[in-house]
Amino acid sequence: NRRYLGSKTKLISFLRNIIDNECGEYNSFFDVFGGTGVVSYSFNTPKVKIIINDLLKSNQIAYQTWLGTGAYDINKIKKYIYNFNNLPKIIEDNYVSINFGNSFFSYENALKIGYIREQIQSLELNNIINEREKAILLTSLLYAMDKVANTCGHYDAFRKKMDSKRKLTLQIPKINNENNFGNEIYNTDSNLLTEHIKADIVYIDPPYNSRQYGDAYHLLENIVTWEKPEVTGVAKKMVNRSNIKSKYCTVAAPTVFKELIDNLDCKYILVSYNNMGEKGAGRSQAKISDIEILEILKSKGEVKVFEQDYQFFTTGKSEISGHKERVFLCKVFTKNNLQKDIKKIINPTIIKSPLNYTGGKSKLLPQIKRFFPSNINTFYDVFTGGANVGINVEANKIICIDKQKILIELYKLFQQIDYPNLEKDIDSIISKYNLSKTSKYGYESYNCCSSKGLAQFNKSGYLQLREDFNNLLQKDNLNKNTLTLFFVLIIYSFNNQIRFNKNKLNIPVGKRDFNNSIRKKLKSFCETVKNKNISFKTQDFREIPLNSLNKNDFFYFDPPYLLATATYNENNGWSEQDELDLYYFIDNLNTLGIKFAFSNVLIHKNKKHFLLENWANSKNYKINFLNFHYNNSNYQKHKTDSESETLEVLITNF
Repeated sequence: NRRYLGSKTKLISFLRNIIDNECGEYNSFFDVFGGTGVVSYSFNTPKVKIIINDLLKSNQIAYQTWLGTGAYDINKIKKYIYNFNNLPKIIEDNYVSINFGNSFFSYENALKIGYIREQIQSLELNNIINEREKAILLTSLLYAMDKVANTCGHYDAFRKKMDSKRKLTLQIPKINNENNFGNEIYNTDSNLLTEHIKADIVYIDPPYNSRQYGDAYHLLENIVTWEKPEVTGVAKKMVNRSNIKSKYCTVAAPTVFKELIDNLDCKYILVSYNNMGEKGAGRSQAKISDIEILEILKSKGEVKVFEQDYQFFTTGKSEISGHKERVFLCKVFTKNNLQKDIKKIINPTIIKSPLNYTGGKSKLLPQIKRFFPSNINTFYDVFTGGANVGINVEANKIICIDKQKILIELYKLFQQIDYPNLEKDIDSIISKYNLSKTSKYGYESYNCCSSKGLAQFNKSGYLQLREDFNNLLQKDNLNKNTLTLFFVLIIYSFNNQIRFNKNKLNIPVGKRDFNNSIRKKLKSFCETVKNKNISFKTQDFREIPLNSLNKNDFFYFDPPYLLATATYNENNGWSEQDELDLYYFIDNLNTLGIKFAFSNVLIHKNKKHFLLENWANSKNYKINFLNFHYNNSNYQKHKTDSESETLEVLITNF
């Protein structure tokens, strides 16, 4: 029972539920940033080894009291605490009364604190008490000081008016020593320690912001170390506090956090962090973003995110509403079964679309599919795009919907024509327009290499093909020949993209051609759409009738992203009104009891999609974080830090 910044006392049941439901049996628990030790204490049993660390010596002393394994004489402890509580009036000044009397403590309490600390020091030097007994007496003193300190819970400042006039009273710590089985206690840099520790569960609750704990609890450090240094400033802090400064309170926080995670040897990692974002004062804002935590943890294993409402400590100057404590749970890839674990995220049996459609979900699909129900009657793949999702789903019936008519007609062609005939038609067009065919002749025949690509060789034939196709398109002639021309254009276009401007395809020539990889994708895709009960429909989502839906029907939405810029979203191709109309449509599905999953980005290039977040939260929909980055273009420059700030989510109503 101690006042402490960021104490997790109120979150113990939340943490325990996560561990009980997600982690199974465990024999060791490593608390990297122990703080008061309340989390480790709650998990301390004879069957669980506790490993706890903190940069502050004053916290380590408390761990030795509550979690230590050293011997102690409880009768000796009782005797000295009784004597300390019944001291005659102290009149001689000491280090504490001179420096902290009538400021952090009343003058009388400061006199008593200084005297008791000297007595504990003398008992140790004369070998009357051992190390554990010293820790217990110091802990009793520190906790007693906390009860009478003239502060709001830390020592960055004291109250101008002496509010606390209670008498300093030490209590006897109630120690459950029978639970302390093989516990290890450390007082060192967390990043150095993690290189040498192995545990089943690692709990990480690092400093969130620029407020250094060494500054907040300098006075307790001073009392524990008892070196009586010179103090300075209004808050009377030790001049040299460099040894208790944490890098997690600086701009280096993301870097040192990644180093720590990389070094961990464990089965599960729990990271407790908050969602302050831009709330509160600058010093209160988190040093590590959600996306950085997710990106770092996902390299270590599979990640889930849990959150709970929580009252944030703001030094009494302001009130933060809507604050949530977040716990990131990472199930670590095991060394022996790494390939088995990775297959849960990257499934090699996925049928990939032959269209490299912007925003395609082939890489995210294994994660997305895990959220889908097992017994789906009709699966609606709305905004089907490359059809990566729809073609890989198991359902009684699949309907792939897109408002791009020529795209839907192309899929219908794939479904109707035999692949050998389709491939023959494609090769005929390639020969007619003198385009490259590396699947047969390789790159050398065209004086090209794979890195530089084939654009220089194919440009002339490609532009002629594009002109001929656009002329046919103006006549709205979507027959087999026009659709085959369209597919060849896509394959030879820049990054295989589709972009129309004033009803004309205007993408420039690209680096690749109809190579063996795309041939295999096309063949597999064509065979799958023939064998599945799948249909393709040109339709705007607003036109989908809701009156004939079945309770076991399921909708998947992958619309253009309002925050992103892509070929399908240029020239106001997707507006805020479109976004709101989609929310309204989805809400109607939810009212009917129809399940859905909705792909989008919550953060993109440091911008947050507040419209999306507010809508999802207002309807109590689930925001599920996806932990896989993808980049659709081979031509893009290396992403800068700001460009990589993209947080993919899947919103569901179940």
